[in-house]
Amino acid sequence: MILKPTEIQVVTWREAEAALRAIRTPVFIVEQYVTDEFEWDDFDATAIHLLAMVNQQAVGCARIISNKIGRMAVLKAFRGKGIGMALLKKSLEIIKNKGAASAYLSAQTHAIGFYQQAGFTVISGEYCDVHIPHVDMEYQFVK
Repeated sequence: MILKPTEIQVVTWREAEAALRAIRTPVFIVEQYVTDEFEWDDFDATAIHLLAMVNQQAVGCARIISNKIGRMAVLKAFRGKGIGMALLKKSLEIIKNKGAASAYLSAQTHAIGFYQQAGFTVISGEYCDVHIPHVDMEYQFVK
């Protein structure tokens, strides 16, 4: 059975910093060995942030800067339950509503299939970003 988030909240860094850090720290810094210096940047203050809430607990997040989706993470205990796809769909909805023709993201190579299921296509060769293999991906909105 797929566990659906009870809510995807659109939040600012100022109002949800603690919850966003509580997701991104274990996922990126602990599991993936991303440094603090790389993870926390000036873009957080102005980005659109999403929080996936299950039973009033923040379990996933994403961030949108212009038409680029990034910092998407789901706590380990909640993976494989549809939360990541819910965050991705809400991100795409927000970007489309801003009038963009397409959305972009930098995908870790192990997650390419996940993003392809949502309609993204690979648009770059593989490159290393903070010691993790990535590719750039694009989603074209239907006109």
